[in-house]
Amino acid sequence: MAGNVTSLFRDGAGAGPVDFRVAGNPYFPTPGMFDELAARLREIVTSCPSDPCTDTDTVIAELSALLHLPPQCVAVGNGTTELIAWIDHSLVRESLAVPVPTSGRWTGRPAVTGKRVDMFPLQEADGFALDLDRYAGFLRARGSRAAVVCTPNNPDGGRPRREHLVRFLDTMADLDLVVVDESYLEFADAEPEPSLAQEAVLRPNVIVLRSLGKSLGLPGVRLGCLAADPALAGRIRSLLPKRNLGSLAEHVVSLLRDHGPAYARSRDRIREDRRDMTARLATLPGLTVYPSQADFVLVRLPVGAEGTVVRDRLLTGHRLLVRDCGDKIGSSSRFLRLAVRPQADVRRLVPALEQVLYASATGSGYSSGTATVDRLIGETSGAGLRPTGAGSEAAAPRSGVPAPAVGTGIPLPAAVPPVPVAPPVPVAHPVPVAHPEPVAPWAPAASTSPGVPARGGLTAAQVRGTVRPVETRPRKEDRPWQNTGT
Repeated sequence: MAGNVTSLFRDGAGAGPVDFRVAGNPYFPTPGMFDELAARLREIVTSCPSDPCTDTDTVIAELSALLHLPPQCVAVGNGTTELIAWIDHSLVRESLAVPVPTSGRWTGRPAVTGKRVDMFPLQEADGFALDLDRYAGFLRARGSRAAVVCTPNNPDGGRPRREHLVRFLDTMADLDLVVVDESYLEFADAEPEPSLAQEAVLRPNVIVLRSLGKSLGLPGVRLGCLAADPALAGRIRSLLPKRNLGSLAEHVVSLLRDHGPAYARSRDRIREDRRDMTARLATLPGLTVYPSQADFVLVRLPVGAEGTVVRDRLLTGHRLLVRDCGDKIGSSSRFLRLAVRPQADVRRLVPALEQVLYASATGSGYSSGTATVDRLIGETSGAGLRPTGAGSEAAAPRSGVPAPAVGTGIPLPAAVPPVPVAPPVPVAHPVPVAHPEPVAPWAPAASTSPGVPARGGLTAAQVRGTVRPVETRPRKEDRPWQNTGT
């Protein structure tokens, strides 16, 4: 597969590959700004980073002015990853609570450093929405001393209302630390002023994280910052390595100062693209699209569709790269996180997804009734088909439940009376006989959700006999095409 991926990027034939894995800003910097950067590239990369005793304060002053915060309340890092590492090292003492699924930085880093990670499961049935009151009760019950809220959350893009978050901060005033990760907040539009940075500087135990590299369209330039009260921000600044920002990252700060209107227009275009992308994806039968306030959209594939298979077929058959969420705690490979892309790219993605999921003519799609199965499971509250037969309540169709239309999916099994079977006749030399696969019974009350791994690592759909178990996923080191980021 690695060779196939390499050939996709080197082969000039056909439409070029489109990456829906890494969220970013395709509209910023503008082509003219890149020309400016190219003209100054020699000067930038041959200069040493700022003197930490003098010029770094100037960089922080510029960035804090853009964020409308006092300079003493800001710390700047080589990406938010560096800031998270120092927060974990110096401020998280015993335990950290985090809703899951979320960014792997919050579930992985504290566990590696020996902290207890209290994971609060977000419910698929609730659209992965974070109930802050329930989360607060979970923190009290677990005795967690630090907590994280990602808003918007990764991978679903959901976020609580600002007033609810402020109330949560007030409730958690006795904790050692509350981190509000706003890495993807630049593209939210549900509220006019969604950030909690102004609230953080007034509270001694709150840190707000902001990521700038990806939102500026420059993920390779590691640039992140945090806002906190002066004492807390100063403590983090004292721990950061000297010259932790490179010359290019420092120069990027000036892009916001000199090209603010262009940056604002780029964010508006991404919001428009997100609305268009969400609407187009919602037209695919059986595909669940979750509302997002970030620059990515989470979708749940129809029952029977395996994310790793869909991912690979989109790559090899359509030159589209997507990210499945099978490696995220609290999620599964039935979910895809799709970066928001310009509308021309989405017009390639949606037909490709439709072909991979439903087209049976080529034998490469999920044409075995995934849309109908999804509807059926929804109508029976996840119970699937009831046993059929003489005297069975399920032998007659339930009122209000339409039968599948012709050609739309798996036909419902008819009630067939049992047929007497003659006892087997022994033979001298038994010959292996190919038997059809046994049909798994459909339980009348299955408690496992369709997309949640059940016994033996199978999804509920597989347990019920809807689809066959897929092969074991290759190790991440054997899948170089898969994004290893968050």
